[in-house]
Amino acid sequence: MRFLLSLLLLSTAVQAEPGDAAPRAPSREELARYPWLAKDVKVRPLEATFPAPPGYTRVAVEPSTFGAWLRGLPLRPEGTPVRDFQGGQVLAGDDSRLAAVAELEVGTANLQQCADSIIRLHAEWLWAQGQKERIAYRFTSGDLASWTRYAAGERAKISGSKVKWVRGANADSSRAAFRSYLDLVFTYAGTLSLQAEKKRPSREDVRPGDFFVLGGSPGHAVLVLDVAVNAEGKRLALLGQGFIPAQDFQVLSPAQDGPWFSLDGEEVATPFWKPFPWSSLRRL
Repeated sequence: MRFLLSLLLLSTAVQAEPGDAAPRAPSREELARYPWLAKDVKVRPLEATFPAPPGYTRVAVEPSTFGAWLRGLPLRPEGTPVRDFQGGQVLAGDDSRLAAVAELEVGTANLQQCADSIIRLHAEWLWAQGQKERIAYRFTSGDLASWTRYAAGERAKISGSKVKWVRGANADSSRAAFRSYLDLVFTYAGTLSLQAEKKRPSREDVRPGDFFVLGGSPGHAVLVLDVAVNAEGKRLALLGQGFIPAQDFQVLSPAQDGPWFSLDGEEVATPFWKPFPWSSLRRL
């Protein structure tokens, strides 16, 4: 309740100004904050693309947090379709369920799906923050796969449900090695491992960077990209997802006016999956 009260009293939270979202080349700061970006792409920051609705204010976030980083997530130009890992179109650019497509490569294998996209973005944030020692995610088996171990040349030897880390390569802390590490995590982590995360925020404490997850084969997960609140305490969220098959990360739309989803019900309904109960909210 203290967090919710602080939201209601906010008067200085950042709001994006409409009209700031014309596609443009990434700035030097954006190239550092989102290190996968190419210099020649055209992008729109998420916060400038989707202003808070009238009467709502974005919740306050600390500048170095995952939530603050997500607010600058680079998006492709309006009308960009969603494509899968083989280049095939999954969703048309004017699909009513699609608000935008992130400028984030998906790789050439069927790996970066829903849970993996959340892990990818979280890991990229830590990389950009210079906190590479914190990059570590659990396989569905519960075993921890850390980037520092992988970069030192250790590799996961997997036999059934047992995982053993052994020396298997030369030390390599390059971006190419990092992407290989992420593909390893994507192979053996998923909705079940994200569902097992111990941080379970309350609905009153939902913030950018949290996610809803229903584990299974298949299961699904969606990422809370941003949260806005009005004077009455009603909350809205921008939601994003990867999906099956591996495809572009996309900002969702509730197929009505604007891309913001209501957070006031007992469940959060999204266009591609069954509603997420509040008990499915997690935080990395």
